[in-house]
Amino acid sequence: MSNSPFISNCTADAIRNAARALKAGHLVAFPTETVYGLGADARNPEAIKRIYEVKGRPTDHPLIIHISSLNQLDKWAIDIPEYAIKLARKFWPGPMTLILKRSEIAGDFVTGGQDTVGLRVPSDPIAQALITEFEKISNSAIAAPSANRFGQVSATSALDVLEEIGEYLNEEEQILDGGSSTIGIESTIIDCTGSLPRILRNGAVSKEDITIELKINVIEIGVSPEIRFSGSFEKHYAPKCKVIIDKEVIVGAGFLALHDVETPPGMKRLAAPSTVEEFARILYSTLRAADQYGITSVVVFQPSGQGLSIAIRERLEKAARGR
Repeated sequence: MSNSPFISNCTADAIRNAARALKAGHLVAFPTETVYGLGADARNPEAIKRIYEVKGRPTDHPLIIHISSLNQLDKWAIDIPEYAIKLARKFWPGPMTLILKRSEIAGDFVTGGQDTVGLRVPSDPIAQALITEFEKISNSAIAAPSANRFGQVSATSALDVLEEIGEYLNEEEQILDGGSSTIGIESTIIDCTGSLPRILRNGAVSKEDITIELKINVIEIGVSPEIRFSGSFEKHYAPKCKVIIDKEVIVGAGFLALHDVETPPGMKRLAAPSTVEEFARILYSTLRAADQYGITSVVVFQPSGQGLSIAIRERLEKAARGR
């Protein structure tokens, strides 16, 4: 894999080179703890336009800006409520994106023309190193959606990125290889523009985490007519194969469920994760594998319960609607 002209192993030199490539207006795909991101200079309209081209993403669909720390928050956002600061102090670095009123530095081309901006501090050490290095040389940050074609299964390894978008990248653009993403599904998105936080997209930071840790009431809505955000389309996270949720036996179909659920006769077991965390981590790679095996249908028995299970079910409901 490292023989690809795009893929770099993550030495300090590779990270410095990647930061310089970003400053020059090129794209760099990089690992985060959630999924791989496709990064560009958040203040460079041409570089951001390139992200939309490579992904095939509607240009009114906003990007998340990745910053190095809470200290960078007031550079990109204004009117930050106290509860948003509490959330950031508790869950950053980590798999949580905050939607806030944007500052002047966050342009229409990165916010989808909205007056809000999504901000996140990833915990992955390679992402941290790249963002910090880029901030040092640029007075900017890295805007990055997931490194896959729009609406399709997110990439959780460098090879996934190469398979998804390699043909669209030019020789100046790079993929940093940081192994497999440790969480495996996208960040929780929290709207912080009102008097109470609203969860727009579930992820590894759950409603329970927030209410227990911070004693903050949270509204869980999942859709927002007034705010567009990543993953908000009806159909998303979808492989080529048909995803069927919680149905009985379909002979010849792939099967994904927790390890204590037996494989129905005539079905091909794709994975048997032992925990909900493992289920999230392998979900996208399992759906990708089904496509590679030529399996046309995958039956998924979803994990029950709260927390991360909700986020998994949310992704699967959208995947089941197809592309």
